[in-house]
Amino acid sequence: MYVLKHIEMIGRKAYKSEDAVTDESAIKFVKSVMDKKHYALLEHYSVSVMITCDRGVSHEIVRHRIASIVQESTRYCNYAKGKFGSQIEVVDPMKAMELEIGKKYQEIEITPSIFGQWYDLWIEAMDRAEHYYMELTKLGCPAQLARNVLPNSLKTELWLTMNLRNWRHFFQLRAAGTTGKPHPQMQELAVKMLKAFKDFIPIVFDDIIVGG
Repeated sequence: MYVLKHIEMIGRKAYKSEDAVTDESAIKFVKSVMDKKHYALLEHYSVSVMITCDRGVSHEIVRHRIASIVQESTRYCNYAKGKFGSQIEVVDPMKAMELEIGKKYQEIEITPSIFGQWYDLWIEAMDRAEHYYMELTKLGCPAQLARNVLPNSLKTELWLTMNLRNWRHFFQLRAAGTTGKPHPQMQELAVKMLKAFKDFIPIVFDDIIVGG
């Protein structure tokens, strides 16, 4: 409710109607703002979210503007150190891979058996990436160079801060897929975030429907 009151407080400056503020007036005011598509008011409130995903998904996230982003650095984080358990951590793509079962690519129908082969090869690739990373560091290779063998599946953490208008754009693209089908792992993450935003901030995101 605080977010809605904040938007109302700023918005009413335009009309000098501050005297109309009541304990419940913010709901009606913000609903009117959304109905009229006066989204500029949403730029006056920003939300920061800490996201855990893989590097591939993070490359999509950091393309969003206007946003402030701080991301775990593979240049300064040495995963061979005990602080990181002397191992790399990866994000499992199994759910995203399973979604491809039954589809056809390059004249190949994706069966559960083929999916299993995909997943086994992915595990093998992760094991090899970790092995070569650790071997490089043992030979004195600095983390900022050893990272060249790290996979897109590498787990990363980042803080993403955007105003509410840009969060709407983010969810329209990444959760609802208004301009095309989002990457499955990106959409899985965005849908969970959208639900949390709808719970935390009523009205502002209610019109964004997954799959709509």
